[in-house]
Amino acid sequence: MKIELPIDSKLNTHQFLFGVATASFQIEGGADSRLPCIWDTFCATPGKIRDGSDGLVACDHLRLWREDVQLIKSLGVDAYRLSISWPRVMHQDGSLNAEGVDFYIQLLDELKANQIKAFVTLYHWDLPQHIEDNGGWLNRETAYLFADYADKISRAFGDRVYSYATLNEPFCSSYLGYEAGIHAPGLRSKAGGRQSAHHLLLAHGLALRVLQQNSPHTMNGLVLNFTPCYAQSDDPADIAAAQLADDYFNQWYIKPVLDGCYPDSFALLADSDKPTIHDGDFAIISTPLDFMGVNFYTRTVYQACAENGFAPVDMVDAPKTDIGWEIYPQAFTDLLVSLHQLYTLPPIYITENGAAMDDKLVQSQVQDLDRVSYYQQHLLALDSAIRQGVKVDGYFAWSLMDNFEWAEGYLKRFGIVYVDYQSQQRVIKQSGLAYRDLINSRSYTRHP
Repeated sequence: MKIELPIDSKLNTHQFLFGVATASFQIEGGADSRLPCIWDTFCATPGKIRDGSDGLVACDHLRLWREDVQLIKSLGVDAYRLSISWPRVMHQDGSLNAEGVDFYIQLLDELKANQIKAFVTLYHWDLPQHIEDNGGWLNRETAYLFADYADKISRAFGDRVYSYATLNEPFCSSYLGYEAGIHAPGLRSKAGGRQSAHHLLLAHGLALRVLQQNSPHTMNGLVLNFTPCYAQSDDPADIAAAQLADDYFNQWYIKPVLDGCYPDSFALLADSDKPTIHDGDFAIISTPLDFMGVNFYTRTVYQACAENGFAPVDMVDAPKTDIGWEIYPQAFTDLLVSLHQLYTLPPIYITENGAAMDDKLVQSQVQDLDRVSYYQQHLLALDSAIRQGVKVDGYFAWSLMDNFEWAEGYLKRFGIVYVDYQSQQRVIKQSGLAYRDLINSRSYTRHP
């Protein structure tokens, strides 16, 4: 089963970048050679991770990284998106951990030797626990600690990096971590969710300015996730509910970055839930981006709700992935076109897109045709958005390999490469082979 695109698609040219993506805590293991992070603590708290697992070993990438680079190379990709473990590269006193830094320098050098562009994310949720103990993202000082980390690590990496992203999905860090309590550190408060979001965005702006100074030749930006919000019906109340949800979950993170303010619905927050904002914060947060990463997986449908203003509706009969997310590729097109209409966008990279499926390894093969279909549909949806004028320069499949899927533990597999967690054997799935073949089939010239 193939992934096929129209012959005149921008995605069929070598100017369009294809990659795979991972995150440090999800794959590295090697917990004994870094500081503890909030996910270590969360994993050790009974009932927080569905299968009771942790990230102490994960995919053992810290030990197997050389083989993993060859695996990445075998897929024919142009780029690899990885994240740096803050607790691996910094000591508690704020000095660099030479052993941790050297691991990444070797990895970056190996990627470069294999002509694979390194897209580095500085923060993919693994906050050092000692910083959380001092308030974490609820403490404004954490934004400045993050800028210091960005300063030191970007100096240490020199010219090895093609692109830096400051944060991955601040929505997940703030809402899931500090408001809903589903992710580490597991706190639950609307005020905490909004305040941590503001401090994360401030951290982004401060770090971006550091990156522009230290690493002016890299593409420096931010990665945001979006879950488009649809109304259950044409009822004005449902439409208003979907708009309110979109503000709260999506526009809350992009509008300050691109427009220097929160959505108008900010005024609807109770005063006790509004974040403390200092003069000059929005000027820092809205520092111009070289690119914006967009992560997309699914949509959510909403109806009006007297208590919260909006309530999600379970699309019971819709096709879904193994994690329960609706498969609705039209939302991918709709999202990109709507962002293009709402904002003056920098160049866009799709930094994550993929699906959890119930994969089975049978005779050393994984016939994940449902995932191949997911990629086929979503790459066509991306092609449609590009044809409607959205500037998208690259696409990263999530994920390179099966890994620790946060609160789901090891129960959900997103990889285009299967991982046997007992033996650490990697097996390229049918989706990985189809992705490789698509990349290798590109023409050499851009279609006019």
